[in-house]
Amino acid sequence: MIDVYGIPNCDTVKRARTWLDSQGQAYTFHDFKKQGVPEAALARWLTAVGWEPLVNRRGTTWRQLDEAARLAVVDADSAAAALRANPSLVKRPVVEWPGGAVTVGFDADTWKARIGH
Repeated sequence: MIDVYGIPNCDTVKRARTWLDSQGQAYTFHDFKKQGVPEAALARWLTAVGWEPLVNRRGTTWRQLDEAARLAVVDADSAAAALRANPSLVKRPVVEWPGGAVTVGFDADTWKARIGH
């Protein structure tokens, strides 16, 4: 099963979910706003892709943090704390693919290769 994590009103998440639907792919969706960032999943993502790709430094949430909070995000531990406290900081969508691979963001060509189309 494909596990998609994100925020339902995020444009990139909307595109990703629409694409999966158009490909006839079943998936589960984890809503950060309602369910938060799952601790075990965050640990897997940090191991799989590192902390830097997970932190959305282009979004409104990042810009709304005070400078000290932004400067404090310097490693996996500080990033994890910031992502738990501010789920909207997670770059979206995060996808856990069958077999354990993790991707961040949406790229149709990469995803097509992952599902074997």
